[in-house]
Amino acid sequence: MPNNTERWKPAVTVAAIIEHGGRYLLVEEETPEGLQLNNPAGHLDPGESPQEGAVREALEETGRHFTPQALLGVYMARFVRPAASLEDVTYLRLAFSGVASEEVPGWVLDKGIVRTVWMSIDEVRASAARHRSPLVLHCIEDHLAGKRLPLDLIHVDPSLYKPQVKG
Repeated sequence: MPNNTERWKPAVTVAAIIEHGGRYLLVEEETPEGLQLNNPAGHLDPGESPQEGAVREALEETGRHFTPQALLGVYMARFVRPAASLEDVTYLRLAFSGVASEEVPGWVLDKGIVRTVWMSIDEVRASAARHRSPLVLHCIEDHLAGKRLPLDLIHVDPSLYKPQVKG
């Protein structure tokens, strides 16, 4: 837990939920807990919109160009690793549904990503013990349920790209 002088901040992440022919695109990645499955996802970088972050992460982790079509939802989860690091992180995830291109020829997947895998919903559900986060399945279940929000729900002010200087 943060001390009283620190302002608590969640780790903001973005995720791409990609379905094609009834199968979902996941990544298998190395973690301190071993090989785990995740949606193509990662941290939002400074100076990028959530949609841009999802596009970037999908490309880095899958070697595919992702086109967001809808905001799937905003999710929160907390992760505690009780080892020596006492890591305690709350994640705020913005998940997008959309379509992906074929693999970019010769693309090298991001460090730590072992492979990509297309899985049916039954395979995703059966592999829940290997999911990096409970949000992996939750986002896919929301996609299956037809949850879709318009992309323009997220307003990105131009100051994101050209910050206002104050003072």
